[in-house]
Amino acid sequence: MIKVILENKKAKTNYEIIETYEAGIELKGSEVKSIKMGKVSFKDSFIIAKRGELYIINMFIAPYEFSTYDRLDPERPRKLLLHRREIDRIIGKSKERGLTIIPLKIYQKNHLIKLEIALAKGLKKYEKKEKIKERIIEREMKRELKRMK
Repeated sequence: MIKVILENKKAKTNYEIIETYEAGIELKGSEVKSIKMGKVSFKDSFIIAKRGELYIINMFIAPYEFSTYDRLDPERPRKLLLHRREIDRIIGKSKERGLTIIPLKIYQKNHLIKLEIALAKGLKKYEKKEKIKERIIEREMKRELKRMK
């Protein structure tokens, strides 16, 4: 059973998504409870490769209010958990083609917190405008078809 906790809505408008991957996140203590309560934000977060590992930077997880021990830094880098071949493939493609790695959504799958990440290519302003125009035209066409029925 999958329960989506947070989705990065800006990702689909600002990037062309090429490949997606499911990754685990190395969390500590009460961070899991905070995420399950929905106290997480992707604003300004990105993924980097450091020493053959992937880390998510600037993902904000609010401290759990009922935690009894030391508070963790809400924006600390968190290691992503993937298979070695997936990590090597992602790092290779991001260097080779100039692609970026972005978080798409965070969700709960079988009581585990998972992060969907993507290899993506940034869109130019004119490409974004074209995409919006296409959506508007498609929406209007659907409306016309409904009226004709």
